Amino acid sequence: MGTQGAGLALAHLRPQPMAVKPQAPLLRALQDRLGYRFRDEALLRRALTHKSASKRHNERLEFLGDAVLGYVIAEHLHRTLRTHGEDGLSLLRAALVRRETLVAAALELNLGEQLMLGPGALGSGAHERASVLANALEALIGSVHEDGGIEAARALILDLFRERLRDLDRLAAKDAKTDLQERMQARGLQRPDYRVLEIEGLPHEQVFNVACEMAQLNMSVTAAGRSRKEAEKRAAAQMIQALEAREAGHEA
Repeated sequence: MGTQGAGLALAHLRPQPMAVKPQAPLLRALQDRLGYRFRDEALLRRALTHKSASKRHNERLEFLGDAVLGYVIAEHLHRTLRTHGEDGLSLLRAALVRRETLVAAALELNLGEQLMLGPGALGSGAHERASVLANALEALIGSVHEDGGIEAARALILDLFRERLRDLDRLAAKDAKTDLQERMQARGLQRPDYRVLEIEGLPHEQVFNVACEMAQLNMSVTAAGRSRKEAEKRAAAQMIQALEAREAGHEA
């Protein structure tokens, strides 16, 4: 076989996003990468089914997986970072479960190539959309929880996030304000504005209420903290989540 023929053969064997149900060999290969074997493989198929392909799609599993992921990460941070306060833990959790991180984990699993999509979504390249990949990963976590319980889901999440959990110092050093500013610069937008809306409480127990505003995007969020700096970080984290939600809506 010539070089061109060999290339065509390899392309034929390479997993592709599907408009039909994922075949058993592909499901076994994905389970091998996960390090988890499903007792009820129908749950795995559901997790890989986009709403464009069937009424029995993955959105309910995505809802569950989002909650399980947040809980497991919060529990891990609580148990391992005993000197961190609530604000610091919240910021780290937000950094770990944000969409960019979920997309990276989904790509590591080649999850986009396993998805079952409707013809229109398949033709538009939905398997490469960040929102679709992040949602599929959450659905996958939800399916493992339903199949094997919280311990199986915890083991999967801690394995998927192992390297990121080892790099908590870097995540802590790069706070949400820095992250948000870098995102805005990458989009050619102005830096966000922070305003103190109100200071409550006694001098030694003050709570700062701060607004983070993006005038060019007509977006504003508020957050509170025990210092102005902490409140601004929390507001920036909320703005990042709001931006990701808006972008996901545009991609849907």
